[in-house]
Amino acid sequence: MPNIKSAVKRVKTTQSAETQNVTQKSEMRTAVKRAKSAIETNADNKSELVNFAIKKVDKAAQRNLIHSNKADRIKSSLMSAAK
Repeated sequence: MPNIKSAVKRVKTTQSAETQNVTQKSEMRTAVKRAKSAIETNADNKSELVNFAIKKVDKAAQRNLIHSNKADRIKSSLMSAAK
């Protein structure tokens, strides 16, 4: 544990940012998995789930949680599978 006050504050902010990042990345992965399973089962709401997953992927890429190329790959695979 750091002794300097600013370093203590930095540890707290880093931990809170890390939990937010992990949560958002997990939500993105879950949305993508739900969209893929909806596409495989040809569910009625597959277009809604695909759009929601694309929104989550864009948000993660915008916040640098994933690389923009990876976001493009995920979106492309979802869109081609949804056709």
